Amino acid sequence: MNTTYTTGNTKRPRLTTAARLAVIAVMLAAIGIARAQAREIVLERVRSQEETIRVISLVDGLQNPWGMAFLPDGRILISERPGRLHLLEDGTLRAVSGLPVIDVGGQGGLLDVALHPDFEENGWIYLAYSAGRGASRGTRIARARLEDRRLADVEELFRMNNGSAAGVHFGSRMVFLPDRTLLFTIGDRGDRQRAQSLGEHAGKTLRINDDGSIPADNPFAGRPGALPEIYTYGNRNAQGMAVQPGSGLVWQHEHGPRGGDEVNIIEAGSNYGWPAITYGREYSGGEVSPLTAAPGMEQPVVYWVPSIAPSGMSFYSGRAFEGWRDNLFVGALAGQHLRRLVVEGREVVHQEVLFQGQLGRIRDVREGPDGFLYILTDARNGALLRLEPAR
Repeated sequence: MNTTYTTGNTKRPRLTTAARLAVIAVMLAAIGIARAQAREIVLERVRSQEETIRVISLVDGLQNPWGMAFLPDGRILISERPGRLHLLEDGTLRAVSGLPVIDVGGQGGLLDVALHPDFEENGWIYLAYSAGRGASRGTRIARARLEDRRLADVEELFRMNNGSAAGVHFGSRMVFLPDRTLLFTIGDRGDRQRAQSLGEHAGKTLRINDDGSIPADNPFAGRPGALPEIYTYGNRNAQGMAVQPGSGLVWQHEHGPRGGDEVNIIEAGSNYGWPAITYGREYSGGEVSPLTAAPGMEQPVVYWVPSIAPSGMSFYSGRAFEGWRDNLFVGALAGQHLRRLVVEGREVVHQEVLFQGQLGRIRDVREGPDGFLYILTDARNGALLRLEPAR
């Protein structure tokens, strides 16, 4: 992909052109200089089982982008894991300042971004990120308001207990429920037994009010020894979550170890089994658990062996792709594809793999307000892509 920078390119000896552009992209993002980009056709015509698609690049030069949110005025917020937040305005990428202190390293950094359902009235933007140093490192949730290109009124709403120095499994996908409470995920932080403890935030889906307080009807509120924010437990590392239109069911996927990625329907108080039950194995090939089922533990709707490394999730309800209405879309990192799931009731009855190996690692997928699907690719030169019908 070719990128045009408003400040021009500076030659750097002993670097290829591609490497030089990547270095400049990172430097410009760090100091907040705008990057103007022309839209580029990535794939002209791809025939799937139900639709024929064209893929357009809206912006590239993103460094490991993680999440996106569509503002009512047509701008798009994009988070980058190295700790940057951008606004895409009329094809130009502009840095947003005023972020909370973020600790970047391993799988941690600035992760998801979401708008309050009443954003047009209250202006709240929510961020999921890693913070803390050394053994205190963990997932946090903050909210802020956007003033021009700066965050104001920044408030930390949640800080996980018992941080650790581990650089993995921060979870951090967020979704608002119809009652305006916020669900978000935290992985097991590489210490799997924490997922089964109700005294730990690790390995959980959590629910808070939009101001960070605890909903009185949370399933473990008031139980001695249990943390009141916990909504579900036994979740290894969930990085995709979406509310199904119509039913209001919360669908979620999580990474397995070597195999055993899962799609689950998330329900208050439920135990999803990790690590007591799993369809995955150790990365070495050894056994995590001899069990794939146990009383009191939920079975996945779908699981994948080998792993696809799912990330990002969105139901499609638009009109641009009539053949995809009500389907569930999941990005795949290791699998390097977009996966379409046909849902009937509480079951997945069909799956289709799209763009296998053509777009790279897919970190996030969202339906835009225009009815198109948007994808973020996870790379040092990542991109925001738009799926449109091919005419």
